[in-house]
Amino acid sequence: MASGHRAQWKGFLRFGEVSCGVALYTAASTSERITFNTINAKTGNRVNRVFIDSETEERVEREAQTKGFEIDNGQYIIIDPEEVAATIPESNKTLEVQAFIPCKEIDDIFFDKPYYLTPDKMNADAFVALREAMKNSNVVAIARAVLFRRVRTVLIRPHGRGLIATTLNYDYEVRSSKKAFEKMPKLKIEGEMLDLAKHIISTKRGEFDPATFEDRYEAALAELVKAKLEGKALPKPKKVEISKPNDLLAALRESAGLLKAGTVSDNKPKRTAANANKGAGRERAARGVASKAASSGAAPRRKAS
Repeated sequence: MASGHRAQWKGFLRFGEVSCGVALYTAASTSERITFNTINAKTGNRVNRVFIDSETEERVEREAQTKGFEIDNGQYIIIDPEEVAATIPESNKTLEVQAFIPCKEIDDIFFDKPYYLTPDKMNADAFVALREAMKNSNVVAIARAVLFRRVRTVLIRPHGRGLIATTLNYDYEVRSSKKAFEKMPKLKIEGEMLDLAKHIISTKRGEFDPATFEDRYEAALAELVKAKLEGKALPKPKKVEISKPNDLLAALRESAGLLKAGTVSDNKPKRTAANANKGAGRERAARGVASKAASSGAAPRRKAS
């Protein structure tokens, strides 16, 4: 893995009688997002978190804190942190493959968090053999291991030159869709309404490209911080015009007409170089704000009146 990335877990991947050394690296992270500290508005100083007794309103120091499970309103069973630690299953540092299943059987609603799974240099041949066999057989692996103090079920699938290991939610953690959709009316859409919807879909076909995803909130925060740091006027939000069609069919006709009037030649959205680099540019702007703040010192703090 590239330097600067630290393995979250190291152990072994075992399938059948074959084992190879592996490491897990976080595949998705929020560490690049802009974050704020809580500040005392009067002094400009950072605020520290303090735990207060809900009844006596007295401060409770860390050494006096313990765990508790609520059995009734305001009634708790006290559980010592050492008792919690004793329940953590012992780890043998092994991702044990339980079964290989067809890719189409996986419902991604169970997906929790992805990790890059990489081989130890000494065992790369066994790792590559597994990866290629899974590709050729069009299967994924279900494995179990003690990860981060819990027994986790993990989905392992080929990804480029390596594997992706995605921790899975337990069945009890995934809410049933029946209750969410129980009030859905039974409707049959056909004729012009269905044809127009299909036409809109056909004219908006594209390809999955995460590089085109723009985090507008993060970009707006970067602009706000930059304006405050440079003492400029704060950026004003753009007014959003919300259309109010009389009915669904009219809206579909309007959408199809607008799309048809456009001069898209290949039915795919064109991605210009400017658009392709927009996200990266704003990312660099955000980092520039941070580096400028570091070099020039902290932004002016409000003094107590």
